[in-house]
Amino acid sequence: MAATAVNKLPDSAERGVVIPDNWPGYPLDLFTFPEHYSGDLDCVYIPHGVIMDRTERLARNIMDDLGDRDIVVLCVLKGGYQFCSDLVERIKVLSCNSSKSLLMRVDFIRLKSYLNDRSTQDLQIIGAESLSVLSGKNVLIVEAIVDTGKTMKTLLTHVRAFKPNMIRVAGLLVKRVPNSSGCLPDYVGFEIPNRFVVGYALDYNEYFRDLNHICVISESGKQKYKV
Repeated sequence: MAATAVNKLPDSAERGVVIPDNWPGYPLDLFTFPEHYSGDLDCVYIPHGVIMDRTERLARNIMDDLGDRDIVVLCVLKGGYQFCSDLVERIKVLSCNSSKSLLMRVDFIRLKSYLNDRSTQDLQIIGAESLSVLSGKNVLIVEAIVDTGKTMKTLLTHVRAFKPNMIRVAGLLVKRVPNSSGCLPDYVGFEIPNRFVVGYALDYNEYFRDLNHICVISESGKQKYKV
């Protein structure tokens, strides 16, 4: 039977680094960021170095759980590409420097459900036709952010149809939202308040992917890049 992302509120260890609701973030002038986003951001919410350290810890957890297996890493584009790349790189380093090894191949799928800063009911799965390669495989889905969990539940249902041997989910961010479905990743980087964040490949209408840090977009930034 294929394992799936948990469907209950995880304990404190499974919730990752919990950022409280009253966290104001760091002042922008303490960090560097592209000048073309001047005025478009409120604060640096999670600095790049902190993301890297947490990603290394997740790589160790994944290696402890899945080491000595063959897995297919299914990267959810576009927002997940940076997290997936860094996570895979750290797993590769661990495989070279520990008694366990994790043989990986990487595949890609694209989900699109946002318009401006709102999630829509129209979920598009692009690249789904190639997922027959997941049949009988151990699958690690890598996603940048999970909010209500509805998109993840839909994706899990779709992936299960190809009858993989096992499914695990790694999510960099999980938002605390009132309408959460309770579908949460097995590996969580950070649990954050319900704020719209950009950077580290997370976008707002395709902008801000080139930020290294995870930042909170300003209201003027939303208006500037609104479609």
